[in-house]
Amino acid sequence: MAALKDIKRKIVAVDKTRQITKAMNAVAASKFKSAQLKMENFRPYGSKFMEVLNSLALRVDPMTHPLLAVREPKRIRVICMTSDRGLCGAFNSNLSRATERFIKEKADEGKEVSLIPVGKKGRDTLRKKANIISEHVDVFGKFDMSLSVRIGEDIISSFIEEEYDELYLIYNEFVNVTVQRPTVVRLLPLPSIGKEAEIEPEKKVEYIYEPSEELLIEQLLPMYIRVLIFRALLETSAGENGARMAAMDNATNNCNEMIDDLTLKYNKARQAAITAELMDIVGGTEALAAG
Repeated sequence: MAALKDIKRKIVAVDKTRQITKAMNAVAASKFKSAQLKMENFRPYGSKFMEVLNSLALRVDPMTHPLLAVREPKRIRVICMTSDRGLCGAFNSNLSRATERFIKEKADEGKEVSLIPVGKKGRDTLRKKANIISEHVDVFGKFDMSLSVRIGEDIISSFIEEEYDELYLIYNEFVNVTVQRPTVVRLLPLPSIGKEAEIEPEKKVEYIYEPSEELLIEQLLPMYIRVLIFRALLETSAGENGARMAAMDNATNNCNEMIDDLTLKYNKARQAAITAELMDIVGGTEALAAG
């Protein structure tokens, strides 16, 4: 009977775990719908903003604004975005590994790499593997554009003061609930800088700007940094909740399978115990009849 009690105790414990995972799945699903809607609404704006600014940068002298400066990339700065909480499958570990590979590649090229983690999980994983100069944690519970403005102010002033030469953003681009793709984007200098010769003449489009290109660049460059950082925040938020929803769904299914296996084991053990008791009764009866 001791074995039956142990199995029964395990079934109860797994059932409690199943209740927790189902509740966490429901919470993640609710947050995911909101995060996905914000991300999908903002994604076209962010993509078009980057396209327009890269096109505009080709028509402006890099000397007109310090954020257009192109220097020999000796010092690299990386913004790495992960979640603040776990229980979301390989969402954070995949991004952390991608960041480690990127840092190693740049270090092997003889470049000095510094890191700005956004999200507690990335900070905890990379704190011993990279030079962290600042961090933003516990921010994904509730955030808005003000967070990207704060992050942008630090990196813009540091670039102008020549504390680093290139800025990269690494985040998980949301594909679907089960797929989030680690993505590396160069923010500074703009990706189009230095690539004028690669554009085919027939594909060049001349625009007339009002006001001038220089004035537009001055206003749009800081906004460009904030927009792309905010887009990455939205992609990270949607990806985190989608990954957690999938992870909790898998955990619930695993609990169901464990309960089924334990129930079968319990029934077999119970049947064996009943059979043993019947054999004892039959044996006792036969012994009395023989006496």
